[in-house]
Amino acid sequence: MATQLVDRVPARGSLDWDHLHFYVGNAKQAAHFYATAFGFRIVAYAGPETGSPGRASYALVQAGLRFVVTSSLAPSDPIADHVRAHGDGIRDVALRVSDARAAYANAVAAGARGVTEPHEEHDADGHVVLATIATYGDTVHSFVERDAYAGAFMPGFVAVANSPEAPHAPNLRGIDHCVGNVGWDEMDPWVAFYARTFGFSQLVSFDDRDISTQYTALRSKVVSDAEHRVKFPINEPARGLKKSQIEEYLDFYGGPGVQHVAIVTDDIIATVRALRSNGVKFLETPASYYDALAERVGTIDESIATLRDLSILVDRDDRGYMLQIFTKPLQDRPTLFFEIIQRRGSLSFGKGNFKALFVSIEEEQAKRGNL
Repeated sequence: MATQLVDRVPARGSLDWDHLHFYVGNAKQAAHFYATAFGFRIVAYAGPETGSPGRASYALVQAGLRFVVTSSLAPSDPIADHVRAHGDGIRDVALRVSDARAAYANAVAAGARGVTEPHEEHDADGHVVLATIATYGDTVHSFVERDAYAGAFMPGFVAVANSPEAPHAPNLRGIDHCVGNVGWDEMDPWVAFYARTFGFSQLVSFDDRDISTQYTALRSKVVSDAEHRVKFPINEPARGLKKSQIEEYLDFYGGPGVQHVAIVTDDIIATVRALRSNGVKFLETPASYYDALAERVGTIDESIATLRDLSILVDRDDRGYMLQIFTKPLQDRPTLFFEIIQRRGSLSFGKGNFKALFVSIEEEQAKRGNL
């Protein structure tokens, strides 16, 4: 007999981002980087001193963003194996729900592979309920039910009093979307997975006619919850004359994984200036992109000269416009990077910017000898 779903969507009406959990080679150094370059505060720590042997974890917070960076203290365990296979990367895209048990039961009943069954974790500040399912590659989604918890992050962590500070505060606010790269012909099965497991619908799609240059191409579909809070673009390679950015990612990451995270700001000009001052490196936009920008996107509040100076891209849809810029890879492997985005009404993902963006990415690939 088929298992009856409690509700097709996990915790309908309350699904949201909870945190991103990075597995890294050196968590102390990674935490310092995200604090001093991107403006996070290190708020909590877990390790042998707190009853978590074999690992070190730091929880970082900035407005509505939560990151956790974890490294292994042993040469061989699942964390060390993950870093050895992929380099530094995002292991867990954790989602906040009001009922983690129901979310997990629904997902497994819809065909998801369970990784960790629902369980409670307690300390003096309350309890959380956690459960985890597998997704593409070695990436997982944890369901986090934390309404009964008042601590700095979650049980097992202790508060950190002093955190290194960024010289310039970038005013990052939250996650807009999280992009996964998958292998050849794997995009549609994973789109179907999110539709079946989460009740997500397809928000937009792009094929190799939309996302291509003279040399490379990819295909992408975006799935989202009904409120458009949680959005997952899924990318796959498409045939081109040379190796695409997706193929380069798959080669260096060792398979599917999180390619980039789009982080929301409400003042992208001030944010990019602050991040550049903190040492963050961004892709540069060809100067010719701005020559016809006003004609393409219409009236905007920002100075085009300023956008040109900072390499910020603009796109418009029928709801408004958006501004975006992309960092260079955050580690030596050309894998994970961040997008900084400001939405002025638009739900766009920058279709009008794909050509300029791909030219910039291809220039970086060529420097690495990977085009």
